[in-house]
Amino acid sequence: MRALSPSPSTLAATLLLVLLLLQCSVASAGQFSGDSSKLSGIIIPGFASTQLRAWSILDCPYSPLDFNPLDLVWLDTTKLLSAVNCWLKCMWLDPYNQTDHPECKSRPDCGLSAITELDPGYITGPLSSVWKEWIKWCIEFGIEANAIIAVPYDWRLSPSMLEERDLYFHKLKLTFETALKLRGGPSIVLAHSLGNNVFRYFLEWLKLEIPPKHYVQWLDEHIHAYFAVGAPLLGSIQTVKSTLSGDTFGLPVSEGTARLLFNSFSSSLWMLPFSKYCRADNTYWKHFSGVTRRGHQTYHCEEQEFRSNFSGLATNIINIEIPSIRGFDAYPSVSEVAETNLSRMECGLPTQLSFSAREIADGTFFKAIEDYDPDSKRLLYQLEKSYHGDPVLNPLTPWDRPPIKNVFCVYGIDSKTEVGYYFAPSGKPYPDNWIITDVIFEVEGSLFSRSGDLVEGNAGAASGDETVPYHSLSWCKNWLGPKVNITRAPQSEHDGSDIQVELNVEHHGEDIVPNMTRSTRVKYITFYEDSESIPGRRTAVWELDKANHRNIVRSPVLMREVWLQIWHDIHPDAKSNFVTKAKRGPLRDEDCYWDYGKARCAWPEYCEYRYVFGDVHLGQSCRVKNSSSDLKLHYL
Repeated sequence: MRALSPSPSTLAATLLLVLLLLQCSVASAGQFSGDSSKLSGIIIPGFASTQLRAWSILDCPYSPLDFNPLDLVWLDTTKLLSAVNCWLKCMWLDPYNQTDHPECKSRPDCGLSAITELDPGYITGPLSSVWKEWIKWCIEFGIEANAIIAVPYDWRLSPSMLEERDLYFHKLKLTFETALKLRGGPSIVLAHSLGNNVFRYFLEWLKLEIPPKHYVQWLDEHIHAYFAVGAPLLGSIQTVKSTLSGDTFGLPVSEGTARLLFNSFSSSLWMLPFSKYCRADNTYWKHFSGVTRRGHQTYHCEEQEFRSNFSGLATNIINIEIPSIRGFDAYPSVSEVAETNLSRMECGLPTQLSFSAREIADGTFFKAIEDYDPDSKRLLYQLEKSYHGDPVLNPLTPWDRPPIKNVFCVYGIDSKTEVGYYFAPSGKPYPDNWIITDVIFEVEGSLFSRSGDLVEGNAGAASGDETVPYHSLSWCKNWLGPKVNITRAPQSEHDGSDIQVELNVEHHGEDIVPNMTRSTRVKYITFYEDSESIPGRRTAVWELDKANHRNIVRSPVLMREVWLQIWHDIHPDAKSNFVTKAKRGPLRDEDCYWDYGKARCAWPEYCEYRYVFGDVHLGQSCRVKNSSSDLKLHYL
């Protein structure tokens, strides 16, 4: 019997249906069409933003406070003040193999409580609050408890040790898959600071766990959008200061103690600054070509690295005076300091050396001071083992745009940020053997020394966020498409009268500097959004004036913009790729206030006077109208 062949009309109809399905799938690749209740939010906190709890019994002599299992270690300021030696034992890791102290070990807490407040308490709670305000926003807008998932980690460990000791990346993969199965939709990733480095490593690790042809499909199914907040895309300069002289971060410990503790963590090198012109071998292709995964990842630098100054950053990171003596005499013990006539050190002429970001990331700097500083050998060991020799990724290389449908890069600008240091021998014993003699700051597009003198260098269009320099934060502008729409708007609620827009600005991979004006009395948020991009992919960069690195996740402006963008994405009547910037009105009761000049609540379109028992002033009685949900349609 002859097989039936389809008629030409049937073939044409089938082909048309396939084309329509393909078109729909491409058009909706960057959008999630469905119920907002299906979305999940996954929060990856930054450095030192996860609670650590004791997993040992430690008796602390000369102190009424001991450490018992599940006692808070990071951060318990009471025990830090009363039993500092015990606290240090619970925090310290072996610099070589990253094992715990023999007498005490700590492990990261789990759940949202691990990232909301580091040191809960009436006084210490608000001072150590991290993601608490974010959680409050989610509750106010009716987000279910199982829709917000925190993925804390031991921020003391290098990426390979996170997986080796805690199977962290396996658990993170299961978290995404569980969220999809539980709620029926993809997740929104919110990562802050070092959390972005963790997420980047996860994406590379995932490549080796999932068949190549299913990798992008897995990402599309499980991740709707990625918000990279305060990401140190080219590293952070302050990491160098913490490594050489110590950074207490406001804790009641000496800088020398802070240095000893910080350098015992293998994560101390994860945010080292590095050159934007140098890359390492592609581990992903080496894996599938049969080359051993344990091989050293060598750097390959573009010619521009050697033609330009400062590795594409603002200035040389380190300028250091090398002592006139070598070996252990360069960092004597306390007893030797008392017995030695240090005047002989002053007779020698020290040598001043300068090091760029490339020379820090590839270990050249640590090799140069190896004879003068005992930490250099330990840091070199970790640099080679945990970073240059990492089997998945050398994190000290520039980022490419993640293969995620929607990427939003958010950071603060125009704050005074450290970009370079001058070090000299202090004459004191290790770990206080280096002293900072001068600091170079970037301030709104210019470089200044600590004394206020103007410094030559490669200053950016703006300055950083007090912790991460502008060149590092703004690297994600390279992820934007060939044409970009730029909008500058006030951060506060506004009626659209102070909006500036530039459409279809040509972009060729370098920084984009808008031709827009500023008022010194207004804080702005500048949006850079793809006008043309890869089909099914969207990229946006948000710059928030004066937003501090550590506090940006508590910024009401950031929360408002993230909320509106997500609400816009899931709404079936959305008319544009990005939420409109034409107007910003109050979204919560806290945003409403009393206008004494007009004797009414400000923003009468959004707010109304509604007294509730317990209000003590007029502003508290100004609340969002019950019908304000209809006003959100303006943002489509």
